Amino acid sequence: MENRKILIVEDQKDIADLLNLHLGDLGAAVTLSADGHDGLQKALTESWDLIILDIQLPGPSGLEICRCVRREQAYIPVLLLTSRSSELDRVLGLDLGADDYITKPFSVMELIARIRAVFRREAAMQTVTASKNRIIKAGSLTIDEDHRSVFLGEEEIDLTAREFDLLKHFASHPGRVFRRSELLDQVWGYGHDGYEHTVNSHINRLRAKIEQDANNPKQIVTIWGVGYKLETLGADA
Repeated sequence: MENRKILIVEDQKDIADLLNLHLGDLGAAVTLSADGHDGLQKALTESWDLIILDIQLPGPSGLEICRCVRREQAYIPVLLLTSRSSELDRVLGLDLGADDYITKPFSVMELIARIRAVFRREAAMQTVTASKNRIIKAGSLTIDEDHRSVFLGEEEIDLTAREFDLLKHFASHPGRVFRRSELLDQVWGYGHDGYEHTVNSHINRLRAKIEQDANNPKQIVTIWGVGYKLETLGADA
């Protein structure tokens, strides 16, 4: 966390100040913004190691800021804060390329664990891109680790950063069954009881993009009572 530049766009001052205090104690250089207009301007005009966005903001929402950040060529990790019980905003945020989300009220220690997991994944990503080009073939899927691109046959599939990491993890262990808790630990970088639904949401979104029929998946299959695996034999989706 030392010397990491983190932008926090949060209109609730008590939450913003609490995060500023704890992340500052860990050595991060934190900048606070209290509304969407200022947050968007800072997000797009300065260099950041992480942007933490509240979804509900005065002015442009956290979702709109995330959308604008993802239009830029340079990749910046984005973590969303939401107080809503509905999954709609979380799903929209993941659709727009957010790396993770956490629902209010949250534990500061859990949030810090998730931030560290984001930084670990980013470091691993940089290590991969520094190596020679690596291609993973899994049935009809072609995964280019260096360029972080995925092709289904000849068609390139648009995946979020987390969807790519999840699919690559499956493809690196074809046929192996993973419990949801294992995927949280190995792909997200943390394991917390009650967050298995995060895995389910990403699996469903991946299926919608790579399966011929998402309601009858042939590639990412469910092993009932256990978890999921990538089935590559005879895959034609």
